[in-house]
Amino acid sequence: MRQIPDRSLDLRELKLYSLRQVNSLPREQMLLVYSQLIPSEILVQFGIDWTLTDSEGRPLYECRPGNSSVELSLRHVWDAEDPVLYLQLADTSHNQIEVVMFVVNDPYSDRFNIDRLPDGTPTYFGTKGRNIEEEIRAMRAGLAPGQVRRGLGVTRRLVPTLERFVAGLHHDMFLVRPLAYHNAILFERLGFSYVTGLGRMEWINREFAPGGLLYMRLDGSTPFRHIGMASCVRGRSWAIHDGILGEPYDGVRMYKRVGVHAGVVTYPNAVW
Repeated sequence: MRQIPDRSLDLRELKLYSLRQVNSLPREQMLLVYSQLIPSEILVQFGIDWTLTDSEGRPLYECRPGNSSVELSLRHVWDAEDPVLYLQLADTSHNQIEVVMFVVNDPYSDRFNIDRLPDGTPTYFGTKGRNIEEEIRAMRAGLAPGQVRRGLGVTRRLVPTLERFVAGLHHDMFLVRPLAYHNAILFERLGFSYVTGLGRMEWINREFAPGGLLYMRLDGSTPFRHIGMASCVRGRSWAIHDGILGEPYDGVRMYKRVGVHAGVVTYPNAVW
């Protein structure tokens, strides 16, 4: 591995308060600021040095700033099909920071093409179409909705990285919008609280209990609606992805206070 340059940075010294301000920095400084969002564990695991380039000097780290948002991706090799880490963050209208999306992939695991139809058309997380055959393969392999590959198991360590970043921008909390039911349950376990959607999550838990509305809809009519799905997080999430609610899963928004573990639980004794 090549010599690692100093990547240390005290964000507070820059007196930044928003992503819009970060995006206005000179590009090299902006890249350095956003590189603080990459957990060192991922770099160590894949032998990526702090230059975030490969041995030929090609960039492994991509940063796409918007007006008041940013998309970041890190690949383990230059020509990898999928990033090992993808993050999308945005300023809100109330001067808060929201994690719009984050994805962590094991690039050496099998890929499931749930993100595209057989002709290559994007599914946009199932909102514009579904590749049912690939979804069934992914479900049977133990993946959750939205996963094209197995994860790396680093989400628990990614959250403190996000906390340090937002604290460096003089915020004491950040928001996240779970895209699926299993995401919300995971965030609960990591100490997040609900801005909106707590009642909805509690209702889902009640109705997946024996005799509940959602439990009764697990009638085997599709591969995603078998009765055993009521008892595990992934199973519930696949059933919800399959439309068992009768409406899209949305309206759930959560927040994490820096250094605070909320301990909210809507699915007691949940089996993943």
